[in-house]
Amino acid sequence: MPRRFFQRYLPHPDTLKRKRSLRFVSHLIGNPSLWVLSRRSVANAFMIGLFSALLPIPFQMVVAAFGAWLLRCNLPLSVGLVWITNPLTMPLIFYGNYRIGAWLLNTPVREAPTQLSTHWIAEKMIDILPALVMGSLTTAIVAGLVGNLIIRLIWRWHVSRSWRRRRLKRRHAQRSPADDY
Repeated sequence: MPRRFFQRYLPHPDTLKRKRSLRFVSHLIGNPSLWVLSRRSVANAFMIGLFSALLPIPFQMVVAAFGAWLLRCNLPLSVGLVWITNPLTMPLIFYGNYRIGAWLLNTPVREAPTQLSTHWIAEKMIDILPALVMGSLTTAIVAGLVGNLIIRLIWRWHVSRSWRRRRLKRRHAQRSPADDY
């Protein structure tokens, strides 16, 4: 089952509660409803994690944790998925979001300079921000909903395949040895 796959990679709540840096949220980490691995909780965790990852804001992990708490879905999955936008992928993802936003707003796309600097970004932020926000919100919503749907479909397919295999095993076990002759 998919549950075993996720359990293999997720940390145990007790190990996180013992971490000194997380003691101030230990009452939230210890909440059992935030550690459930069901089709609904995993799919919603993917939705929240992908949504939070594609927003160009600081503290994306806090947003994902708050979303997991609100929807009572799997906390470590939603927080872990935020790392899709890590320091290596963030410029590409946000530039893609900006281009999508510029296309949606029908504004000309500003080409990135050959030497990208914080000075250039600060100077052009007023021009870039509306398209970046629109593109980021659009891709975040679409990615979150598609991720939720895909996880639900994969989970359902996996469970139905497991049921089919069990049914076949029962049929083979019920066959008597006289049926072989």
